[in-house]
Amino acid sequence: MADHILRVEHLNVSFGEVEVLHDLSFSVARGSALAVIGPNGAGKSVLFRALIGSVPSEGLVEWAPDVRLGYVPQKLDLERDLPITGGDFLRAKAAVTRTARTSITALLKAVGIAEAVLATPIGALSGGQFQRLLLAFALIGDPSVLLLDEPAAGVDEPGQEQLAETIQRLRDSKGTTVLVISHDLSIVSRYATNVLCLGHGGQTRFGPPAATLTPDALSDLYGADVGLHVHDHS
Repeated sequence: MADHILRVEHLNVSFGEVEVLHDLSFSVARGSALAVIGPNGAGKSVLFRALIGSVPSEGLVEWAPDVRLGYVPQKLDLERDLPITGGDFLRAKAAVTRTARTSITALLKAVGIAEAVLATPIGALSGGQFQRLLLAFALIGDPSVLLLDEPAAGVDEPGQEQLAETIQRLRDSKGTTVLVISHDLSIVSRYATNVLCLGHGGQTRFGPPAATLTPDALSDLYGADVGLHVHDHS
């Protein structure tokens, strides 16, 4: 585990008679970015829940001894009409993790959101602002690994690009390891170190984007022709 922060071997997850993940093996290097892709229902979110131990599984899930996890689920059981502000939301996590409240301002800067969010009801935040707030929430406690389940859901295209760049900056500045579920193959191809492809029927592929995001591989994975267009934003 010296060079890897996560090792998964022969992972199986079933719900009753339904097998969601079968004999899945892969590893994640420290400081790398793993993107998990695949059609709906292929088990991507279930995989993340198995990795953090929130669903029963069989096989090996081995995190490095010094790991600290930050997790943003696909759906947060939080009513957006609750009378709490962004500041209330972040300070509650800071209290639980015994993190100094003074660090919250630095976290907001790191994820590219204005301090005004601290006094703004969460229901008044845009989709992009709320996703960045969730990222700041996950960063409280200084995690060494971020697990992000479709962090750009509900965010417009420019916001998705900005969010991807924010996550990349965290990797560059702090050496954070990132595991992210994404449907944006263009962003995956540019920011991921490796890609884990989950398909129906237990199909899996694992490797660098150039090897896993080929037209034939994507067609097999999604069961239809899929085009990948990488836009140069330089």
